[in-house]
Amino acid sequence: MLRKERLKIIMREINLHNKVLSTDLADILKVSDDTVRRDLKELVDSGEILKVHGGAISKSFVPPFFSTNNVYAQDLKQEIASKTLKLLKNDMVVVTEGGTTIIELAKMIPDNLRITFFTISPQVAITLSEHSNLDVITIGGKLSKNANLHIGASVINELASLKVDLCLLGANAFSIHDGLTDIDWEVVQVKKALIRCANKVAVLSISEKLNTSQRIKICDSSQVNYLVTELSPDSPALAPYKRDELKLI
Repeated sequence: MLRKERLKIIMREINLHNKVLSTDLADILKVSDDTVRRDLKELVDSGEILKVHGGAISKSFVPPFFSTNNVYAQDLKQEIASKTLKLLKNDMVVVTEGGTTIIELAKMIPDNLRITFFTISPQVAITLSEHSNLDVITIGGKLSKNANLHIGASVINELASLKVDLCLLGANAFSIHDGLTDIDWEVVQVKKALIRCANKVAVLSISEKLNTSQRIKICDSSQVNYLVTELSPDSPALAPYKRDELKLI
């Protein structure tokens, strides 16, 4: 495989999943670990990605705020955010993680909605706080620099004391057979806690992330009540997801 083609695939994987591991890239590209390291170094040196231990992350996650110039498929994520508004009602209690799609949703919430939001994302909290009728509570802990989320035992313990109406999650990867999956162990533990404290769970995902899987399971697809994508619910691509327990939006 030519270097230019490898770099294109690497950028797609990073844009799609936000973080990739060097070992996974070597498997996908069918090349050596040394080749992957050289390719990642080239992309880091050109300013397109950020190198982290074991792999690389998208520049969408550069702190302190998401850069709108670096959001992958931003128009699709805005469409998903707009659809998700249908799930929000006055006087609900909602818990969220972070991510670019959740940020787009936070920007769009109408000013007349009265909702209490708990979030493990500093960026989401700040964006939500711009709406005067929202009560915003940040659940703090150790900050994961790769995901800009609060993680750790203190966060999980705080979530265990909550009972909320709706949990809003982004997706690293989602499929019917493997469910919702990710590659960061500590982030996965917090997302499991988010799900446990919620009456209903909504996954917000661009369709490119469907039928993909990562190493660590967060939950089965049967534990998700709503799947929000940019596609029409009648799209043939969503046919495998049409189940009684899963509403397509």
